Parts: sequence; structure tokens; C-alpha cells
Amino acid sequence: MFERGSIIPYITAGDPSVGATLKFLDAVAEYSGAIELGLPFSDPMADGKTIQASHERALRGGFRLRDLFPLVREFRKDHDTPLVLMTYYNPVYRTGLREFLGSAKASGVDGILVVDLPVSHAEPLLEIAKEEGIKTVFLAAPNTPDDRLREICRASTGFVYLISLYGTTGAREEIPDTAFQLLRRARAMCNRKLAVGFGVSRREHVERLLQSGADGVVVGSALIRLIEEHGEEAAPLLRETVKELSGL
Repeated sequence: MFERGSIIPYITAGDPSVGATLKFLDAVAEYSGAIELGLPFSDPMADGKTIQASHERALRGGFRLRDLFPLVREFRKDHDTPLVLMTYYNPVYRTGLREFLGSAKASGVDGILVVDLPVSHAEPLLEIAKEEGIKTVFLAAPNTPDDRLREICRASTGFVYLISLYGTTGAREEIPDTAFQLLRRARAMCNRKLAVGFGVSRREHVERLLQSGADGVVVGSALIRLIEEHGEEAAPLLRETVKELSGL
């Protein structure tokens, strides 16, 4: 789904507007192995304060699910960078799995990560995603047991998203040892692409994770903070930040 050594930026759809999101996606696409596009949700429990605030801004600005797939279609007119939709299960379930995934595929979505859907309950989604040709991504945490980690690896047809720490998203000064312990464990038992996220904000973080066996690195809060500070004008800063993180 992406080449080894890739940066995978996270952008919240609709923060601060649909038009701005399209500019942001355009700005980061050149230096991204894939892009995570977050669907704003009222109760984003896996996300820290920075990304929670971006969801709130998007929803206050009027962004709704009906705006998501037209946004992806616009992005697809100029870019073929793989795009992974990051969402919670409520919008998927309320829409209906087949309708949601069919609309996602038709718009140009390549993969889906449903944050609060355990792999043990994901069979209906896995079946329809396979039929639609959408890659699936599941999360694994530092305390994920080996048997569950193997199950996650089997179910993740796009990549496995390794959570670096105990807690929610948010830029940190250092990447904790838990990230490298999980990465070594996953590498030993999983033949899927591995991407590490939560807490990454510096090029030295990226280098260390890639040297330790990660295939890709997800960067979210550090980018969302730029959007919080600069609003509609954040695109050039996002581009330069992702370029720097990618080592180019």
C-alpha cells in the first residue's frame, strides 16, 4: 500500500473547511507514502486534545459525512497517493457497511481504519471490504497479546498500525521504549507492512523507527497543530513539515 520508509500524514476532513482540506491534501501528497483522512466524530476517544479539537472545529464548521466522499473525488482528480479513511464505527454502522464501503471505493478511498472496531468483531466489514477492493487496517497496542496480534496481522490487508504508547494521540518529546518493543514483536510474527504512530513529531523519531524495522510512520498531531495555528493558510507549512519528516 506504501513503500518502505514512507511518511503517512493524518489530516482531519473539514478542519477548518472542505476547501482547506483539499489544499492540505494536495500539499502533503508529494511526500506521502499514503495519507490518513480522518472523518470527524463527536466522541473521538482514541485521539488526544489536539486531534479532538480538530474534530470539533470541523463539526462546528458544518462538515458532515455527506461531504466526505465528494472531497475524496476532488482529491483523486489530481493525485493517486493511497488514501486511508480513519473513522469510528458509528458512521459506518448507521450508514450500512455495504453502502459506506461502496461509496468509499467509488470516491477513491484505498483503505479503511475503524478505530473502535475490534478485529474479533470485524468479519462483516472484512467480507464487504474484500468484495469492494478496500484494504483494511487495524490497530495493535503495546499490551496486545501475541495471539491477538497475529489475528490483527491476518486481518490487516493494507498495513498494521502499531500504537507507540499507552494513551491517546499527541506529539511527544521522545518515542517510548514500548514502541520499539512492539515493533520487534510484530516484525517477528507478521508479514504485513507495519506503520507506527502516536507521538511522532520529529525527523529523528522517524529515523529511529525506520531503523528499528517500521515500514512507515504516521504523523498526526504535529500537523494538526499547524492547522490549528494557521488555519486556511497552513498548506505551505504542512508541505514543508512532511518533506522534512520524510528526509527530503
